[in-house]
Amino acid sequence: MSPAIPERLFELPGDASASLQSRIREMLVSAILDGHILPGTPMPSGRKLAEQLKVARNTVVLVYQRLVDEGFLVARERSGYFVSEDILLDRVKDSLPEALAQEWIDWGEKLRFRPTAQRNLTKPADWQQYPYPFVYGQIDPDLFPVSEWRDCCRDAATIGAIHRWSGDRVDQDDPELVEQVHTRILPRRGVWAKPDEILITLGAQQALYLIADLLLTEDQIVAMEEPGYPDARNIFAARTARIQGMPVDDEGLVPGAALTHAQCLYLTPSHQFPTTVTLSRARREVLLASARQNRFVIIEDDYESEHNFLGDPTPALKSLDRDGVVIYIGSLSKTLAPGLRIGFMVAPAEFIREARALRRLMSRHPPANNQLIVAQFLKRGYHDALVRRLSHSLQDRWHTLRAAVAQHLPEWTVSPSTGGSSFWLKAPAGLNARQLQRDCAAEGVLFEAGDVFFLSQPAPSNCLRLGFSSIAVDRIEPGISHLARLAQRKPG
Repeated sequence: MSPAIPERLFELPGDASASLQSRIREMLVSAILDGHILPGTPMPSGRKLAEQLKVARNTVVLVYQRLVDEGFLVARERSGYFVSEDILLDRVKDSLPEALAQEWIDWGEKLRFRPTAQRNLTKPADWQQYPYPFVYGQIDPDLFPVSEWRDCCRDAATIGAIHRWSGDRVDQDDPELVEQVHTRILPRRGVWAKPDEILITLGAQQALYLIADLLLTEDQIVAMEEPGYPDARNIFAARTARIQGMPVDDEGLVPGAALTHAQCLYLTPSHQFPTTVTLSRARREVLLASARQNRFVIIEDDYESEHNFLGDPTPALKSLDRDGVVIYIGSLSKTLAPGLRIGFMVAPAEFIREARALRRLMSRHPPANNQLIVAQFLKRGYHDALVRRLSHSLQDRWHTLRAAVAQHLPEWTVSPSTGGSSFWLKAPAGLNARQLQRDCAAEGVLFEAGDVFFLSQPAPSNCLRLGFSSIAVDRIEPGISHLARLAQRKPG
């Protein structure tokens, strides 16, 4: 090896899923760009580097040749390969030493509000390593349609496809994805909309953010379910402190006098977040009539409409809207993947036009390549097939969890549920769910304590949510058995 380069720099990255050439390239490029191998330095011969890495010499030579083509290395006849003299010329040479940096801004004084101080849903980053992960909102990787997704990704990487999605679309969405939302997704929920009434978003959160920015001022009232979705509550709280919680019973949100003066009503009628109860048809009619009479906007978050295990799915509230008072939000997070960040919003064309303009100021549009891939995934029927597989799998877990709770936690109350991917439980009085959450996590059982879902404080301390979308069916009963044992050991 060349004495100018420490041998420890030549260790392959640990990502065994990448090709050998990709790993060698990453190793060399990182060493060059991070300044560990200086410009003009001779590289070890292909044979010597191959011997150290225990790979074929041709593999190293191919990487060297590619790095020459890309300007990282220079090949000199009979001398070998050298780091390019100008590879780092565009870097700033001097910067202020860290020790001399000073904080001249009092950020506590400057910040309008602190999102980090809000109460949020949290889970361990390594939740997949826990034996009993009753976490919500995550998918079972074993159910992800890998081959079908790769099929769509390959087609999105052709020259023609790259020309199609790589240009600047400013504020426009992929027309095929809009068409698929229009013809495939929305009709499943009984919703009919024109293309100019549909906007693609970076998940449901961006849709909520756009709505709040367009509709709310600090003196306006937002009504929402109590308990309810913390992210929605926190987004609204960034605009107004006047958030009015409305109680939820076995028929969903209970209409009340607060709606008389509200600017917006946010609700999750298909499977209420977090109790999973379904808003009754009678309540839906009352809320629509109240919205017309009092001229407030209903924000329908249909986050989990696809999975119903008792009876037929209830059509979306938007399907009953004849007056344009409902803004409908959907996403592919619960069926395809939460990391994809593809959602959509349906509303009257005038509102969508303004939301599109505002989205342009935030992010222009969701990544066009992802939109194209999802469009193809929907167009080829892969999503419909996935929904059917997920429904069968979740139905097994739903029945298994319900039986396990009845067996091990007979004194606990379970909210009425017809589907979804979680259960909402109320323990006997005196149990502290937050303390139980810590005790269970120490023994490998994860769940969500229920106090974070409540607007009013102090919140009930004996509620919790059990998600079952990402736990194997054979782990459900043992996990509930562990939870029950710890609940009996720690009653308060």
